[in-house]
Order: sequence, then C-alpha cells, then structure tokens
Amino acid sequence: MTRERFDLLICGGWVIDGTGADRYRADVGVREGRIAALGDLADAQATQVIDARGRIVAPGFIDTHTHDDRYLSIDPGMAAKLSQGVTTVVTGNCGISQAPWRPGWRREVPAPVNLLGNDASDFPFASFGAYLDHLDRHPAAVNAACLVGHTSLRAAAMADLDRPATATEIDHMQVLLREALQSGAIGLSTGTAYPAAMPATLDELTAVASVLRDHGGLYASHIRDEGDRIFEALDEAFEVGKAASAPVLISHHKLIGPRNHGRSEQTLAHITEASQRQQVALDCYPYVAGSTILRKDRLAVSSRVIVSKSVPYPEYAGRDLHEIAQHMGLTPEDAVDALQPAGAIYFIMDEADVERILAYPGTMIGSDGMPHDPAPHPRLWGTFPRVLGHYCRVVGLFSLEQAVHKMTGKPAAYFRLPQRGRVAVHHAADLVVFDADTIADTATWASPTSQAEGIDSVVVNGVVAWQAGAGTGARSGRVIRPERR
Repeated sequence: MTRERFDLLICGGWVIDGTGADRYRADVGVREGRIAALGDLADAQATQVIDARGRIVAPGFIDTHTHDDRYLSIDPGMAAKLSQGVTTVVTGNCGISQAPWRPGWRREVPAPVNLLGNDASDFPFASFGAYLDHLDRHPAAVNAACLVGHTSLRAAAMADLDRPATATEIDHMQVLLREALQSGAIGLSTGTAYPAAMPATLDELTAVASVLRDHGGLYASHIRDEGDRIFEALDEAFEVGKAASAPVLISHHKLIGPRNHGRSEQTLAHITEASQRQQVALDCYPYVAGSTILRKDRLAVSSRVIVSKSVPYPEYAGRDLHEIAQHMGLTPEDAVDALQPAGAIYFIMDEADVERILAYPGTMIGSDGMPHDPAPHPRLWGTFPRVLGHYCRVVGLFSLEQAVHKMTGKPAAYFRLPQRGRVAVHHAADLVVFDADTIADTATWASPTSQAEGIDSVVVNGVVAWQAGAGTGARSGRVIRPERR
C-alpha cells in the first residue's frame, strides 16, 4: 500500500481553524502550497515535518492595517511580521500608498505620505499596476493585499493639496483608481484627518469612491475626527461606503483625549446601527497609544509624546518630546516644528475603550505599525501576541478561538481574499504554530523591536518562513488579488 506523501506535515497539534469553531486535534498535510489533508495522517510521509504536539495550529494571521507598502521591498524578510505569526499584510491604509506617484515629482513628499518614505525616489511607481507587478517579481516573505490611498491619488493628480479637487482632478483620480482596481488593488483608503486630505469634500470622496461600485473593493477610512466630532466623522465614512456600494472598514477605531474617554459604548452602538443598513467592520490595535506624524494638535490631548523619528535630528528618536524641547531650549510646540519631518507616539486612549473595542464582534486586528521609524511603536512587533497573550489569556476578553477568528477568517472574508484565513482542505497553506500558554509580546516603549515569545513556526504558501526564532530566508509571499463579486 502506497503511503500518502506531503511536502510538509504538521503533526499532533490542536487546530483552531479560523472560523471561531472549537479546536480539534489533527495533523495537517501540505502539498504544492495548499492544505491537502486534515486528520490522522500518522501513516503519511513528508519531505519536512513539524512536531506540533501541545501547540496550536492556526491560519497565519492577517494584519488588517499596515504601512508596509515599501517595507515589503526594502526588508523582504519581514521579521517584524513573521515573528508574531503574520502571513498577510494589508497595505495602503490611511489614504497613503506607495503608488501611484507622479513621475518627475521634485517637491517635498507631503505628510503623511512621508510615513512611507522621505524622498521622491522612494516612490518609483507611476501606476498601481507597476507597484503590484514589482511585488509579483520580487516577492517578500509574507503575502500582501493592497489598498490604494486617496491622498496618494490626490498627490498624483493635483499640484496643490490644500484645497478641494476640481472636476478634472477628480476624473484623473478616478482613472488612477480604476487602473489600480483592475490591476488587483483590494479597495480604496482615505485619511481625511491629515492636512493633505482635510480639504477633500464629501462630494470629492464619494466621486472618487464611486469607481468601487463597478469594480468592487472595500472602502477603508481613517475618519476625519476621532475626538469630539467622531459621530459626524463616522457618518461621513458610512455615506462614502453607501455611495460606492462598498463594505466600510473603520480604521483603528479609538477615542482621542480624556474628554472622549468612555464614549466607545456610544460609538459602537452607532456602528452597530449602521451595520443594519450596510456592511461595516472595524480594526483595532491593542494599545492605549497611537503613532503617526508629529503634529501640534495632538499635544493637548496626549498624556505623553515619544518622538519615533526625526529626519534632521535622528538622535532624538525614542525620547520624550518634553525632554527634547527642554534640551533644545524650545517650547514643545516649537520643538515640533524644529523636528520635522518627524513621527511620534501619542498616549491618547483609555484602556476600557481599547478593551471594549477589541471585544466588539465586528473588530479585526491591525497593527498600524510604522516600519520606517527608528524607534517604532511596539505594536509593529507585538500586536498579535499581545492580543493572544495579554487580552485573551490574561484578561479573558474572548476565547482563543474568537481571537484567532478576528485575525484570520473574519478579515479573509471581509477583504475577499480567496481561500485564505482558514485551516481547510484546498486553502492556501498559510499557517502558524504557537504555544497558547506562553505566547506574549515583549516589545515595550523602551525596547520596541523586542521579538515576541511563543511562536514556533510560520508557513507561507506551504513554505516554512519562520522557525526557532528566525526567518528561514524563504520568499514565498504573493500579492493576493481579491475575489470580485
């Protein structure tokens, strides 16, 4: 009798399949990049075997909110993501993407696009299709599902970003977005909280997003206000999604500043009401601090500000803004000006809100990490183990099965990523093997790139990409193009 043969066999683990269902014990057989068999495979042969006894075998985690657009190319080993079990990153969030870019651009890269790169040479792709083709030809260690950013569309179509777009400029943005969707972009993102997109009117947003109606795709929104006017900002996002007939994703849902702390009960109720009329989901990161460009309007609502990068003063990365200001002999506001271009970490949220939003059934997990910051927010390296360790095992916000679902099956379905996010026969073999008893984040404010504990192995498209605390050198990631409905 011929024994069944696999490229990879993961033996003896507890399978959490990504659907939210209870775990079960099974072997996982992988062949040609896909899951070929589940069950008792003790008689099978395999080229490579992973002993998963006493471990969880789950779908690889999908990071629903990243700024990894350029990171995929300049650091394709993607250690910050593989080390925490992430096998797919969603790029192009908050209205910013590495493409499209206006050829011959000679001016300063506008904020917040400069979160991805400080020089025009960091943006070599005139079209989104050219960007995706580059990723196809030069794969990273993880998969990428890519949004196109509205602010990047504005920069490609407009000479000045401090005003609403004209009808001709909107037409240009529509052409660029249509090309992106036809090339494989999964949707459109906006970031109207940032100066480069603040002037965009609702009419501009709905007109640009209307392209989604014919080509499919999701609408992800870093909403215009996460503080006092959050309900108006949420309604704007719902209106854009409705006009585009697109599922809406509220990015990194949070409440900014002490006087808004506790309002998540009301915002989640508002989101639940909207979800009765249209598709709405959230993503969230498991920390009370956020990170973005260094800006003065965040100082008054932050209990602490850490500078994560400064182009003219790189030596200040990782230090508190008030200490930097004292050292420079400036007020904090004047120090903000002196440090530009710069990024920062802001302590602006309340723990009860974070927990309530994480536990909300419509919430998925996104790191929102900044891979180009010299002193990044620890969420870049710690988000997923922090959810599984601290919030699941220690705090008990949800079961392990529910936590894994938020990281795998739910985002795969919402982003329409074909045959991803589940441990199921014929699905892509994106898998993570981890110890549920020890998995934990170790990245801190003082040591933000410390590697997580408890991740044994990570498999991307059937190839072991991470094992025994290190990358294997495999570059088996792919661009994931969405199912069009």
